Amino acid sequence: MDWRSAIKGFQAYLKLEKSLSKNSIEAYSRDIEKLCQFSDIQKDKLLPERITLTDLRRFIEWANGLGMIPSSQARVLSGIKAFYKYMLMEDMIKSDPSELLESPKIQRKLPDTLSYNDINKLIDAIDVSKPEGGRNKAILEVLYGCGLRVSELTELKLSNLYLDIEFIKVTGKGSKERLVPIGGSAVKALKIWIENIRVHIPVKKGEEDLVFLNRRGARLSRVYIFMVIKQLAELTGINKTISPHTFRHSFATHLIEGGADLRAVQEMLGHESITTTEIYTHMDREYLKGTIIQFHPRS
Repeated sequence: MDWRSAIKGFQAYLKLEKSLSKNSIEAYSRDIEKLCQFSDIQKDKLLPERITLTDLRRFIEWANGLGMIPSSQARVLSGIKAFYKYMLMEDMIKSDPSELLESPKIQRKLPDTLSYNDINKLIDAIDVSKPEGGRNKAILEVLYGCGLRVSELTELKLSNLYLDIEFIKVTGKGSKERLVPIGGSAVKALKIWIENIRVHIPVKKGEEDLVFLNRRGARLSRVYIFMVIKQLAELTGINKTISPHTFRHSFATHLIEGGADLRAVQEMLGHESITTTEIYTHMDREYLKGTIIQFHPRS
């Protein structure tokens, strides 16, 4: 089997069997494309079903030589493992060459967060006298108030808003739905956007149920939201590289530091494993020091 056919079949499997999103399927496909590129430059071109464990280890060395960092290598290997699991299930191979392949050890990096004051500075810097200002304020309030991924925000639907009981329904990774509480500030900003601004926008056909639209009535891109946040950071003088995901990190960190239950935070973030959520249990040294001074009997 050639690489094109194998990748096409893998994409169909991810869509139909695993119900993955378009973005996830594209990410997995890029991982296999890298292995395909590696096979093409070998003296004897490697076919997908002929790849061995030795070939995969050579691929890792090749990727490392290109400057691919360990975390990126680990992500690519995750895609390759999924690919060969698919090949094995479809009886295209007799054994999985990636089964004994070890991912590179990566240092667990703590996510960047913003302080509550920084969050307020960014939101207060929005010019709400402009129509897009009301929308952008609602975007930031929802990102921070609900801890959404940027893709979850751009796909948020009007029919999934239950603002009277302060909940929203979110479609996350793998098309899994979850209910997330939404606080008063985010509810207020959303109502202003939906009832006072969005109603005056001619909506593009097929986008009628989307919460956030551009001025032409089409869905917002993830890149646009990145740009909005970057511009606000420059305007307020916040010298950090921040993104929509920074609001999600801040949401989780502030909840944990405030004493929220880890399982509850896991549920709100839509994490499949609680070990992913545990990264947010980091506390800075001053916070820990203050806790000791306040609560330890010998302090």
